[in-house]
Amino acid sequence: MVLVRAIVRPEKVGFILSELLSAGFPAVTKMSVFGRGRQMGVKVGDLVYDEIPKEMLLVVCVDEDKDDAVKVILGAAKTGKDGNFGDGRIFVSPVEEAYTVSSGTAGL
Repeated sequence: MVLVRAIVRPEKVGFILSELLSAGFPAVTKMSVFGRGRQMGVKVGDLVYDEIPKEMLLVVCVDEDKDDAVKVILGAAKTGKDGNFGDGRIFVSPVEEAYTVSSGTAGL
């Protein structure tokens, strides 16, 4: 199993969630986060905004579905034809075990 963690623009979340559901990934955890990427925030005149609001989406899936989940998120999160700075980042990490709390069942 793998954890696909995507940090994306808040305005893209609804579309990303819809696309994930359509692709067979209904289970998603979402949380609001703040941060900055390589651009070191946004400068408007003399003001620098270095804590940009983003949303983090977490999807756990079997290894064989990882590429599909990443592809869906990449396609849905991109702004414009070629994308823009601040569109986000995707991280993929291994998941050793998963359990359902109500039943204690292991796995997805």
